[in-house]
Amino acid sequence: MLLRMSVPPILASDRLALRPHRLDDFERLALMWSHPVVVTHFGGKPFTREDSWNRLLRYVGHWQLLGFGIWAVTLRDDDLHLGDVGFLHGERDGVDAFGCPEAAWSFHPEAQGQGYASEAVACALAWADAAADPRFDRTVAMINPGNAASIAVARRCGFAIHAEAIYRAEPVGLWGRDRTIAA
Repeated sequence: MLLRMSVPPILASDRLALRPHRLDDFERLALMWSHPVVVTHFGGKPFTREDSWNRLLRYVGHWQLLGFGIWAVTLRDDDLHLGDVGFLHGERDGVDAFGCPEAAWSFHPEAQGQGYASEAVACALAWADAAADPRFDRTVAMINPGNAASIAVARRCGFAIHAEAIYRAEPVGLWGRDRTIAA
């Protein structure tokens, strides 16, 4: 693995800004990951503050070590943390390595159902599609089969189910997407 030391770019869509996480995002991030609605399809158990802190460090560390990672999502005219979207490299027990970046997204309950996830994922994928990085020739999203909202986002953004696996004793669907090149 190469050390890439990079600063996350700031991206924008029609309504959203995708920016690097900051220390002052922690309270909102911890609130999100402790909410039962958010963790329903992530094992069902609310994350502790320690879990959320480790997640924040993971987000920042991905950019530093791999040159890609997870962005904080906000409205363009309001810097309040709505959720997270981007890419990660998960060293997971029990699931074979994907061999490509994993696309991931999660949003506060009050930000769900408004199209923000699809818009943010599409924005992140456009960034990856434009990258001259062969690691992004394919991306995979790991989604609990009961998470209809995330499955809908995946489909809208060009992912298709290609395999199933078990992660932490729960079934997951592996959704793949090949890079699209804009003409």
